Parts: sequence; C-alpha cells; structure tokens
Amino acid sequence: MKLSDRVLNRTLLARQHLLARSALSATDMCSHLVGLQAQDVPPPYVGLWSRTVDFDPAAVSAGLRDRSLVRITLMRATIHLVTAADALRIAPHIQPELEKIPFRKGFNAGAMVGLDPAEVRRRGEAALGDEPIPAAELRVLAAREFPDRNPSAVLQTWLYQLPVLQTPPRGLWRNNARPVWSRIESWLGAPPDDRYPLPELVIRYLTAFGPATAGDIATWSKLTGVAEVIAALDDRVRTYTDERGRTLYDRADAELADPDLPAPVRYLGWYDNVFLSHKDRGRIIPAGVAAPPAQYRGTQVSPILLDGMVAAVYKIFTDRERARLRIVPHRIWSAAERSTVEAEGAALLGFLEPDLSPSIEILTPEADVKI
Repeated sequence: MKLSDRVLNRTLLARQHLLARSALSATDMCSHLVGLQAQDVPPPYVGLWSRTVDFDPAAVSAGLRDRSLVRITLMRATIHLVTAADALRIAPHIQPELEKIPFRKGFNAGAMVGLDPAEVRRRGEAALGDEPIPAAELRVLAAREFPDRNPSAVLQTWLYQLPVLQTPPRGLWRNNARPVWSRIESWLGAPPDDRYPLPELVIRYLTAFGPATAGDIATWSKLTGVAEVIAALDDRVRTYTDERGRTLYDRADAELADPDLPAPVRYLGWYDNVFLSHKDRGRIIPAGVAAPPAQYRGTQVSPILLDGMVAAVYKIFTDRERARLRIVPHRIWSAAERSTVEAEGAALLGFLEPDLSPSIEILTPEADVKI
C-alpha cells in the first residue's frame, strides 16, 4: 500500500498529539513521545503546552524535583526530558554509541586522540563522585587531571563516557541555571537497566513517529543495526511504501490518519523531535524551507505549523512591560490564516509571559525577525 505525504503528515501529527491537545499528563506525554529534546529549557515546555490540555509547567518542575522526570543525554547525543524509567532503560542502548564520540578525530579537532579511553573514564568516575557537581567544577578537575588537553573537551568526554544526567535547578520552569551533573545511579537510586529490549524501543518510536523507514529510525536514535532489529519484530510490524517508493514500517495494529483532517496552528520550540526524527523531513517541512532548529539572519527562531507544515518562524522579545511576538511567514497568508496564527500566538504569550502586555507582529516573508 502506498502512502501519500499528506497521509504521513496527518498521521505524524495525530501520533504527536498536534491535531488535538491530549489529556495525558506531562509525564505520560514524555513517555509516549520517548522524551522531548531539551538542550535549552523553554522548548520542552512549549512542546508540552502545544500537545496537552491545560498544561501546567509546574508539573514538569515537580517531576524534576521528585526525580520522576530527568534531563539526560540520549538520542542523537542530545539532552532529552524523559521519565526516570526511560532514562534507566534507554541509556544502555545509547551509551555505547556516545562513548565512541570523544575519541574520533572530528571531536574537538582531535582533542582526545591518543589518550587511553579506560584511563580517561576512570578519572572521570572519580571526578564525578557520588554527589551532583556543577559543570564548572568538573572543568576545573578536567584541567587538573589532563593539563595538556582542552578542559572543555575532557569534560565533554566524561559526560559522554559516563551515564550521567542534569539535576535541578536547570530545567525547572523559567530556570536556565548552568548544568549540574550526577551519575544516573546516584540520582535515581538504581543502575541503568540493560534488560530492556531494543525492539520495544523501536516499536515505541513507530507509535510516536511512524510509519517510517529504517533510515528514519536510525536518524532518530543514531543506533546501528536497525534493519536487524526491524526483522526481529516479525509480525509486530507491517510495511507500506511512500511516494518515492521507499519501504515504511509501522506497528501492525497502528491506525493511519485521515488525510482530510484539519490541522490547527501549532507553535513549537526551536528543538522539537517532530522535526528531527526522520531522515526525510518532507512530511512536515516543505521543500526549500530550512529545517528547525534554524538560525534566521543570525537569530535563533522557532517554527510554526500551519495546515500541518512548517510555515513560519517566530521569536518572542521581552522587556519590563511588553512581550512582542514577531513572526516571519514563508509566504503571504490569507486573512483567515493570519487570524488563526494570531489567536494561537496570543495564547502562547499568555502561557509564557502572562504578566507582560502582549503584541503580535506578522512581518513580510524574508523580513528580519529581530527588532
């Protein structure tokens, strides 16, 4: 069965809860999505607000404090907001790939080449200890242990080599504090669980992002041997083809979305896995449009979905009195399109900056988003 790009678009949006907001809790949504990318603090909050009904950011802060949610380096060697259970069971699959990164010639211009990985790891374990430690303190220890190497490169190597996570206050609502790191076992009271089957992780990916090619799964996870994992799924998956004749895999019991379903305007963060988890992003990003996260004339911007596709970028500027939402569309919009974008934008400002006077400016295509 051949699937159109439109079917793939609506199916992705439905599975991402971007067609209609869900009543899932923040924790359950993190579990369903297999985490939200979270290098910076605001994006996962915006992502959850766009996906859930009456989202309360305090729920995420509470989860980080009670350790039911954590910020940890996982897929694509990037920080993800995930449940504690997923941190413990996904890390063993990702960790071997992370540990390879620092000793490649392309890592920090070969800063770690020539060192014994086991010795670097041993010193990193001693530096991290059993209590959370700020990144700045780790960098000082890195400089002491390897005085002839770039301390930032040594620090990053330790963070790749050892299963670690970021602890609060970084990641709390409106808190962009500098990172503090902890060993997983010390923070969660349990070691990483290597019994979690990799095929289950692939099934969960398909639940949230499918149908998808083997290349899409590899792009999302950066794991190798994806084809073998898919083969092991046997009758738990079914296959389709896309408009370009590529094989797509999906859960055998998963439903496809009606391509005629309306797709509401959605504002998302500059890092959102809906844009980053496929090798071919054509199901959600039109040809010729830069893939988020994007720099627009040197300014970090975030994407807006209109009719299910990336149709604009936006940035919010604040001062003591105002919150100004500036939007640069990729084409001229109709009056109806402008109205729906403005309405959702007003709601976003009410969520992010409730104490400031809001204003919304829709600029012309190719305009400078900066004030």
